[in-house]
Amino acid sequence: MHGYIGNIEKATLENENFRAVLYTGPDSQLVVMSIQPQEEIGKEAHSIDQFIRVEAGRGEITIGERVEIVSDGFAVVVPANTMHNVVNVGEELLKLYTIYTAPQHKDGTVHKTKADAEADPDEH
Repeated sequence: MHGYIGNIEKATLENENFRAVLYTGPDSQLVVMSIQPQEEIGKEAHSIDQFIRVEAGRGEITIGERVEIVSDGFAVVVPANTMHNVVNVGEELLKLYTIYTAPQHKDGTVHKTKADAEADPDEH
């Protein structure tokens, strides 16, 4: 276990994939995402807390009944077992990174598009 050291802002802004796992440890996972205009992650809930940081673009984040518009610099914490969604409501890519505590995706996962993510049997 070597951990992760890197310029997360640069990695997030340079990421062109819908989802790319940068690091997976036994208790956490670091993932970068690039969401197309009008695309969404899709409503989901995890049994763990999730941290999201927006680096570029404009998004609408729903946590339970709460809906907020977010952009560069916004941080979001989604409590465990809470339905949430992220929608790109801007005209440019929505770039963010997220930390799951515990991992939610197979180590090394890269999904170029949302369709790739939805077609991945490991994601269901």
